[in-house]
Amino acid sequence: MKDLQKDIQSGNWKQVYLLFGEEDYLRQQYKNRLLKALNPDEDTMNYSIFSGKDINPAEIIDLAETMPFFSDRRVIYIEDSGFFKNKCEKLPEYLAELPEYLVMVFCEREVDKRSRMYKAVTKNGRATEFKKQTDSTLMRWVLTQLKQENKKITQQDMELFLSRTGTDMSRIHSELEKLICYCADDEVITREAILAITTEKTENQIFEMVKAITERRQKQALNLYYDLLELKEPPMRILFLIARQYNILLQVKEMMQQHLGTDDIAKKLGMQSFIIRKAIPIAQKYTAKQLKKAVETMVNMEEDVKSGRITDTLSVELLIVRYSTAPK
Repeated sequence: MKDLQKDIQSGNWKQVYLLFGEEDYLRQQYKNRLLKALNPDEDTMNYSIFSGKDINPAEIIDLAETMPFFSDRRVIYIEDSGFFKNKCEKLPEYLAELPEYLVMVFCEREVDKRSRMYKAVTKNGRATEFKKQTDSTLMRWVLTQLKQENKKITQQDMELFLSRTGTDMSRIHSELEKLICYCADDEVITREAILAITTEKTENQIFEMVKAITERRQKQALNLYYDLLELKEPPMRILFLIARQYNILLQVKEMMQQHLGTDDIAKKLGMQSFIIRKAIPIAQKYTAKQLKKAVETMVNMEEDVKSGRITDTLSVELLIVRYSTAPK
């Protein structure tokens, strides 16, 4: 990202750019900055957009070969083409011989780094990957936003906020805007404000449900389930998310047995460290064998629902009751 930022600031352009990766917010932000810098006057005659999986590479090449009108530069922007995942004829070779007046920008979510297109861009231009950000990076980013608004937050409440938003920066940005408006007259962002104004992810409620199941708080676990049903969450999705949560607990358990630390486990699972810290006490209440059995049971229950042997709503109820009932 630093090299891309330097290009934007200096105006020393590569002839082809690829912006890719799963962090949509950052990718879109840098895309907008890059295109604004390349086309500051919003020239529509020399700026063209191609979008979607049905783009014909030959059309792009034909346009690229057209000299710009009353300008030194022609910009072609190509989005979600699939050229970096599927076979693409002609373009990889063409990227090595682009006209001097042309800058081509690709913006893709998924990229196969073994593809000819990816190799052609890295050889002849600049490829920038936008990955999910680390806990520390996200916290620094949120703190920067809050500082601009003269707001403060404790470490504990910051973790609570990010646990409710997840790591998606678009979601964090949206929830943070709501929170700042809600706390317009307050200097400190409090736990009460976070709980009052931010929208909790379904995955967080599933985590609390699994925690309640583990601690044999059956009534609370069932109430959380009924709350999700009232929010029109499909029972099969709830079942899937419970199974996913138990599978995460199994992986955490196995890594703990390998004596890996919290940060190492979080990195391997691609999750936030403070989420892993919350999962560890739950995983410790089970053996690896019990967790494997639970995951298998949930997979089998899904098959029972699909085959009509049990209804989807009842399947989750039975699952909660089964695992939240204290052994006799």
